Amino acid sequence: MEALGINLGYLFVQLFNFAILFVVLRVWVLKPILSVLEKRREKIAQGLEDARIASEARENAEVEAEKIITDARIKANEILQEAANRADVLQKEMRSQADSEIDKERQSGRKELELERNRLLGDLRKQVAALSISAAQKLIGESLIQDQNSQHKLLEEFFSGVRGGKVIVLEGKALSGSHAEITSALPLTPEERETVKTEVLQKSGGTTTVTFKVDPSILGGLIVRVGDQIVDGSVSGQLQDLRQSFQ
Repeated sequence: MEALGINLGYLFVQLFNFAILFVVLRVWVLKPILSVLEKRREKIAQGLEDARIASEARENAEVEAEKIITDARIKANEILQEAANRADVLQKEMRSQADSEIDKERQSGRKELELERNRLLGDLRKQVAALSISAAQKLIGESLIQDQNSQHKLLEEFFSGVRGGKVIVLEGKALSGSHAEITSALPLTPEERETVKTEVLQKSGGTTTVTFKVDPSILGGLIVRVGDQIVDGSVSGQLQDLRQSFQ
């Protein structure tokens, strides 16, 4: 080795020094550096993992948010549609109620007008009776008409169609039906109504209801409708028959 210019002692010393340096570098330099690098690697890996998890969470959150938004839109549309349907139903109910109230008011007004008309016609009946008696006295002569009771009785029979407790137009008639409608020129008195109602019920047998109406155009007498049957004992009907008989 000496021939080669190598000093073994110095070589050993250098090798020993290198070994010591290697051990020192490995223990006090390389190992801490490797530890720091490992920790940084782990931290970077953890950061990447956290970023991946955060990215997945964000994607899931976006999907969930989109689902929530879609569900919310669907629910909002359902609520709006339900509200529109309710508003439409409410509007129809209000319109129906308003129409019903208007119809009730109209019916009430008609009933009040009919009652007022019948009251006026009832008052007019007395005036017509007085005027008729006065006219008869002037035309026929006062001597021929002296019994006031007879005069009023004749006029009552003329307007009510009732003579001697019997409905003149129903004499010899047979009726059948569940409802009867009695039309007179002027309102009948309660007693006259009761007489007419009793006789109609007796002659029709099955009749359960009787209603009365006033129509001044028939002039006098009664028109009795029971079911499909019509018995016309009105003055206007008799005048029409008389008119046809002259044609």
